[in-house]
Amino acid sequence: MQLTHFDENGKAIMVDVTEKNDTVREATAKGRILVSKEVYDAIEAGTVGKGDVLGVATTAGIMGAKRTSELIPMCHILPITKCRVNFEMKPEECAIDCYCTVKVTGKTGVEMEALTGVSVALLTVYDMCKAIDKSMEIEEIYLCHKSGGKSGEIRNEKIDGQKARPCQN
Repeated sequence: MQLTHFDENGKAIMVDVTEKNDTVREATAKGRILVSKEVYDAIEAGTVGKGDVLGVATTAGIMGAKRTSELIPMCHILPITKCRVNFEMKPEECAIDCYCTVKVTGKTGVEMEALTGVSVALLTVYDMCKAIDKSMEIEEIYLCHKSGGKSGEIRNEKIDGQKARPCQN
């Protein structure tokens, strides 16, 4: 497969999608933040001093997805028609999983928007809780699923040789 973001001289370019047909495209990405027991309990109880951590992180993730083209140089500006950010609390691991699903009808996919949404949401969790603990770890950010466009449906079946965790919308 040839890389599409380079011209014949190896210079970076934005891909020309003018002739592509509009199709419905959707992508879901996942990420995780590992926190201390103290942070986990404070998020769950709603006692973090800065407010509703997951509520603010949800809004931040949506904003991040919408502004992806301002952060990633070769991304197209997309008229996103759906963006959903969900969190799943994992008490036995002191972890919070984040899922971001983005949808558009357009000429190019929304994988970068989903990945950016997850990243910004998890960074917001870190920011809101860093007064309690600065040793939180963001990990396992990856694309779970995409559909639409020329490549059709793709599911990420393996991560580091292991079966990927199921993605949720």
